[in-house]
Amino acid sequence: MFGFPQLQTQLCCLLVKLLLQFSFPLIFFFFQIKSRMPHLGSLFTHFNLTSKSSESVQGQSPHQTPKLPDFIQHARKLTGIRKEDVYCNLRIPDQFQNAKDDINIVILTGQGIFCIDVKPCRGTVSAHNQNWHVRVKDEDQNCTNICIEQIEDPLKAIMTKTANFCGHLKRSGVSVRQSLFFPRVVFLSPDCELDEELRKRRELVSHSQIDDFLRSFREGYMAWISDALTPSWLSGHLSYKQMESVREVLRRVGTWDLVRLHCGEQLKGDFQACQYIALNRQETDTLEFSRVKTLSADSLWSLLGHAPQVTVKMYKRGSQGWLGKSLNATTTIPSNTYVIFRISGEEADAKISANSIHSITLSH
Repeated sequence: MFGFPQLQTQLCCLLVKLLLQFSFPLIFFFFQIKSRMPHLGSLFTHFNLTSKSSESVQGQSPHQTPKLPDFIQHARKLTGIRKEDVYCNLRIPDQFQNAKDDINIVILTGQGIFCIDVKPCRGTVSAHNQNWHVRVKDEDQNCTNICIEQIEDPLKAIMTKTANFCGHLKRSGVSVRQSLFFPRVVFLSPDCELDEELRKRRELVSHSQIDDFLRSFREGYMAWISDALTPSWLSGHLSYKQMESVREVLRRVGTWDLVRLHCGEQLKGDFQACQYIALNRQETDTLEFSRVKTLSADSLWSLLGHAPQVTVKMYKRGSQGWLGKSLNATTTIPSNTYVIFRISGEEADAKISANSIHSITLSH
């Protein structure tokens, strides 16, 4: 009985140590969550998560509007067109060599070059002077709401971009007759209806006409033999040599830069700059961001007065080998560094925290 008070004291000390050992990481955890919540809030305020919002809208509609990748996959499956003859989001420069809005899809066939813009409009579409009107009717239990949205003429836009593409090919040394360019606007939504005047335009493809439009790309065996043996000026089709020359130009046409975030969101636009990163776009096509993995190490780094670090790996353009892409350079930057990025359709640059970025793919 003589040593019992000492034993009690030792047990109490041991219990206190255990409590401190297990509660300390929890304190770090709640500190970390609290410190990051304003950052996450600002991130979601800064970017409109279009994919998630569109999914919620689709869930409310009896029909779901296909997205651009779905349409491309369906087109390739239905027509058998090769991957190297389908190009997406090409930014064709005009005669002044200024990059304009992109063409959603360019499909290269023996019949000619199809320049296609896709539209997810819902409602009744009609043309009014220089603009178009989209009339959407939402019926509720108590009332019917009618909303009219005014949009720029998509047919005029795709015809202008198609003419720019024809001129770009000529400036690149590839001469293709203008009659072999086919501008088209495809309306993806089954809830979209064109008015009587617009239905007469062959350049406009409604949802119900999509499959017939895509089947027109198919070329039979005899047409393949004919194109191989007949000069293009006589057959009226693109020759094999012309098609290969067009492919070479298309491979060099720039697209959008693409930012992939850790939350799964993707942003297309133009990479502007990053304070601690100097790169040559002609030599680099991918930037890969790796952040600190462990929560305790990240918190401890902050408590010591240092900003957590992000490792950025830069990979060489066009250097794909059997071991993967070749590394161009590696650098370490503070995680609170901002990447300046102009999101497509926005009038001002966005600031994206390096800690939220998974990778950046640079166009040509």
